[in-house]
Formats: sequence, C-alpha cells, structure tokens
Amino acid sequence: MAAFFNKNTIKSCKWCVHGINSEYTDDIFCKKRGVVNNDVCRKYKYNPLKRTPEKTEISKNYSKEDFSL
Repeated sequence: MAAFFNKNTIKSCKWCVHGINSEYTDDIFCKKRGVVNNDVCRKYKYNPLKRTPEKTEISKNYSKEDFSL
C-alpha cells in the first residue's frame, strides 16, 4: 500500500481527482482546466484509486525446502 502514497511519485493529471482519462487519445479531461495533455495545476489532488502500481517480477526458482517448516 505504500507504493500508492509515495511522496516521490511524479504528479500527473491522470491521477488527479478532477481528471478523466480519454479512451481514444492520451488527453485528460480536467473539470477545472478543460483538455490537458499531462500538465499539473494548483487544483491537483492525488487520487490513489486511479493509479495502478508497477508489477514486480517474482522468482520461480523455488525448491522443496522453501516450503517446509
């Protein structure tokens, strides 16, 4: 869950409460500024439910001893 609230994430209108992603182009429809590409304004408010975290690779090199107690 910490990945959603990382302070080092880059601000983007596609993760803003006011932004709506376009289905056909990379544009974002902002309720405050209209159509924007990827700018961030003063009204930016992060919405963690709009963001999907990066997938991590899981190693498949397990042995039988890894699952024993």
